[in-house]
Order: sequence, then C-alpha cells, then structure tokens
Amino acid sequence: MTRVFGLLGKRWTGLIIAVLLDGPVHFSDLRRAIPGISERMLSDRLSELSAEGLVLREVVEGPPLRVAYRLTETGAALKPALAALGLWAETYLPEKAQACREQIAPRATGGPRGAGPATGD
Repeated sequence: MTRVFGLLGKRWTGLIIAVLLDGPVHFSDLRRAIPGISERMLSDRLSELSAEGLVLREVVEGPPLRVAYRLTETGAALKPALAALGLWAETYLPEKAQACREQIAPRATGGPRGAGPATGD
C-alpha cells in the first residue's frame, strides 16, 4: 500500500488517470480538463506515470505534430479501484462529492476521444 499511495497519492495523479480512463487525450486538452494544474506539473506527473508503466506517450503525426497520452493496460486496470474510491467518496464524503465531480472539467469535442481542436502541442 505504501508504494500505491506513494505514486497515486501525489497531487493531480488521480485526476490525470481519471481523465485518461476515457481514452487518449492530447496534452493541452488534458491540461484544460484539470483546472489549476500547470504545464510543468502535468508534464512531471505524466513522466512519472509513464516511467511506472501506467501511461503511454504517443506522437500524432501532423501537421501540426501533436502528443497524445493514453493509459496502458496496467493503467486502465486501475479503473475498478478508482470507481470504488469514487463510490466511497459519494457515500462518506457527500458534501465534497459534487466538488470532486466538478474538478474534472468537460472536454471539448473532436480529436481522440473528445480531445479539443489542434493546438500544436
């Protein structure tokens, strides 16, 4: 459990994984989906998740050349655990449940699985 929370307990990591559960997302769209995260922090967290084998970085040929991120099979295997945590939060932290749902902003349509328009990231 120490290793799990050492990785997943870092700020933003859970939200990044939650957004990626819906499918591949371009960097800029991922940043927009998580209000308050800086580009540097997002890049750092994605690098950590990639090093742990949870996220895969894919270059999407352009023009413009873009980078998309998706969960690996290992990363996607977290879905039941995150769903269980979400249910726990709904049950035992109801006053914060709405704020948690609103933390992940809806993404624009287009691109891979709801990714927004091309921005050249």
